[in-house]
Amino acid sequence: MVKLWQGESAQWRVELELNGEGAALSLRMKEEGRVLSVCLGGQPTENTLRRAAAKAVKVLRELGADSAVLDAAPAVKALGPEGAAALAQGAELACYRQPSWKQGEDKPFALYLAGGSGLEAALAQADAVTRAVCFARDLVNCPANLLTPEDMARRMAQAAGELGVEVELLDQARTRALGMGAYHAVADSAIHPPQLIVLRWRGGKQGVPPIALVGKGVCCDTGGYCLKTAAGLKGTRGDMAGGAAVCGALLALAENKIPVNAVAVIPAVENRLSADSFLPGDVIRSMSGKTIQVNNTDAEGRLILADAVTYAIQLEGAAKVVDIATLTGACVAALGFTTAGLLSNDDGFCAALLNAAARAGEQYWRLPHFPEYEKMIESPVADLCNQSSDGCGAITAGLFVGAFAQGLPWIHLDIAGTAWVDRPRWEYQTAGATGAGVSTLYELCRGLADES
Repeated sequence: MVKLWQGESAQWRVELELNGEGAALSLRMKEEGRVLSVCLGGQPTENTLRRAAAKAVKVLRELGADSAVLDAAPAVKALGPEGAAALAQGAELACYRQPSWKQGEDKPFALYLAGGSGLEAALAQADAVTRAVCFARDLVNCPANLLTPEDMARRMAQAAGELGVEVELLDQARTRALGMGAYHAVADSAIHPPQLIVLRWRGGKQGVPPIALVGKGVCCDTGGYCLKTAAGLKGTRGDMAGGAAVCGALLALAENKIPVNAVAVIPAVENRLSADSFLPGDVIRSMSGKTIQVNNTDAEGRLILADAVTYAIQLEGAAKVVDIATLTGACVAALGFTTAGLLSNDDGFCAALLNAAARAGEQYWRLPHFPEYEKMIESPVADLCNQSSDGCGAITAGLFVGAFAQGLPWIHLDIAGTAWVDRPRWEYQTAGATGAGVSTLYELCRGLADES
């Protein structure tokens, strides 16, 4: 956590210079007094400050520094306490290091914030979100052999329990009894048993229905009998990034005691190969009663999400639903590694999500939702097909999940391109997991709390 500076010694001092010259971001170093000056052109935003602080910290770490003081005065003058919080968050995220199983430890780096008073509350709130992002990054960065569904359930339950979040873990006997056939079509292919992870934050008024955050939790995805390529299998561990995101968001809501009711539902499974794994051509029955024709066993995420969304509505009484998943390569092809895809059946809810994303510094692009696309997931032998008959893979995958939202306000987020980066696209990212979605979902729920 970034601490308020009380005169402690530090190797470097980072100073911001705000000007109207229009330069996006530049750095210059002054030899005297060991000062790193960050020059920001144009009107500063919270995300610009995150990027600037992150860039400065990365440069200092490359220079071998072990401590720095960030002068927050210009940020506070421009944006208030939120500006200082954005600085601290960018610096903290830039310090993140992947979990490592190498011998030896990473050199610690101490961060301080100077130039402002009365910042404690803003810093504490931002720090809770930042640590939630890093918690999600840790999970996604963990190799599949060290993060089975039961491992993930245990780690999430421990973190949630420490913050007063209600935890319920449903084993396969219970989910089978609920009729979660789409979930089990995927889960039954693996030796490691599935876990339906349910986390409830009851911070709002009693009796107010929760918003459901449903996150894809595929800990290992071979593609099943539609086997992935060797290159595709290398990224198999990150297919639970949606589950990590909704857990992280709930942890931040709880730590900051946001007055909102929210439930995270995470179907944690592995999609492996076994003698009785599901096959292309199979017809399965979901918890909702809808039947599904399987055309591709590597389109498994939408199957488990379908039953998880149904669970959230029928058993948790959700009034609104957001699902988030590393769902399609088609979304990566369309939007790349900086922007996630978005589908929604409710303009107001969608606007709230986009406003939340702007506050969080994340980018989402709303994809079209026309009746013609729905025809692409029709089946001649079942209610739905799990793969499009005619392209538009990112859209039709989202519409498949939306078919189980029962007409409630619903948003689908496809973070296949933004959950993991081999080369950071933003200064506050590091190679590997990004923690995509945590901040946006937190801000969305916080906004709903403000409206109530």
